Amino acid sequence: MLNFVAKRFVAGQNADQALHNVNLLYQDGIVSTLDVLGENVSSKADVESTVSEYHKLLDKIFQAKVSAGISIKLTQLGLDIEMAYCKQALRRILEKASQYNIFVRIDMESSFYTQKTLDIFLSLQEEFPRMGIVIQAYLHRSKEDIKLLADRKASVRVCKGAYDEKESIALKNMDEIRTQYQWMVQTLWSAGCKVALATHDDLLINWAVEKISTKPEYQSISEFQMLYGLRRQKAKELASQGYRVRAYVPYGKVWFPYFYRRLRERKENLWFVLRGILND
Repeated sequence: MLNFVAKRFVAGQNADQALHNVNLLYQDGIVSTLDVLGENVSSKADVESTVSEYHKLLDKIFQAKVSAGISIKLTQLGLDIEMAYCKQALRRILEKASQYNIFVRIDMESSFYTQKTLDIFLSLQEEFPRMGIVIQAYLHRSKEDIKLLADRKASVRVCKGAYDEKESIALKNMDEIRTQYQWMVQTLWSAGCKVALATHDDLLINWAVEKISTKPEYQSISEFQMLYGLRRQKAKELASQGYRVRAYVPYGKVWFPYFYRRLRERKENLWFVLRGILND
């Protein structure tokens, strides 16, 4: 059973429950990306279970005719086991998604996995154009990654980053993170890339809205993304103003590790979650 907090941020324990909530979001003009909870699996049996669950989810999305894509963590597909095996598991999901013309986003995890995740994404990008990646604004390396992805005309979700990284790897000052976030988004816009602005930060949201107002062509290649259960009113407000808004909708039975890991990674996350509840 999901506890009170989990029910706020997890859309259910199975795909049917999650899709019910996806339909409710769509009534408010918000589309969704569905994520099956789980990461860092250590057995091929677990990988096969994950692939099977995503195949069933893709069938259900298509049958329900809902406006939703999917999001996947590569450690869920065996990145800790073997890179080639992980890539093959991902390919099986991408092939299924391609049959239904459903978009697939490859999530970014801690910096330990950044290069491997990018390598797999780039190796499959041309074959599967309806696939995107995530880049975290606080990593020092992210500017170079964005330049590469802009050249490749990739679809990129830009987020601040939630993992507790060392200062040698990641920026720690929030103003510096925001500045890098803005540079990354602007670089992608200028290259004509599709950009998902994943943030609950009003400073960044207002900055993006102002930029789009001066460059209307940016709106067609942009969408705002927020976590399921956070900034609900803000999401509805943006959607009512004509912006494309997407909720990141996780579901599954392994919800406790999802919360524990997020709250452990950065102490700021606990206050962020509580503030998100109080602000709605």
